[in-house]
Amino acid sequence: MQIRPVTLDDAASVLAIYQPYVEHTAATFETEVPSLKDFEARILHYSASYPWLVAVQSNEIVGYAYASRHRERAAYQWCVESSVYVNEANHGSGIAGALYNELFGGLRQLGYINVYAGITLPNPKSYAFHSKMGFEPVGVYRNIGYKLGRWHDVAWLTKTLNPHPDHPLPPKTSRFH
Repeated sequence: MQIRPVTLDDAASVLAIYQPYVEHTAATFETEVPSLKDFEARILHYSASYPWLVAVQSNEIVGYAYASRHRERAAYQWCVESSVYVNEANHGSGIAGALYNELFGGLRQLGYINVYAGITLPNPKSYAFHSKMGFEPVGVYRNIGYKLGRWHDVAWLTKTLNPHPDHPLPPKTSRFH
């Protein structure tokens, strides 16, 4: 397996991985599958400042992970959110962990300190995976999203990437491709 930065040429394959999550799960609160054009714009937007990686196996993209801004205010600039998606055929194969390890390494180098993940509940596999990756629970937003005919809670977890210095330098932003 190879892990590399996403390119626009990957957009259709990455969108194909994401589509079943939108259509059949509450793992994402997106309710309509984005168009390819919209997804390409999303890749350009996020990868301009944060790492977005794909996992390639036998010349096929089988998973992806990316970071995004946690909150807008300047005091949050050392914090990011992470997302990881793997095609269903490769769940439990170690791809998500490999993607996260690479993603977190890149985020550390850029100077980010905290990474957060939101997990729609119930999702014991994702919760266990994030715990294994070193995330710790922060709290739960109760009944925050309505999808697939019911209200869902979202658990928030955090992981420290770098020490918390008294006078942190702003994180670097870097195009990863």
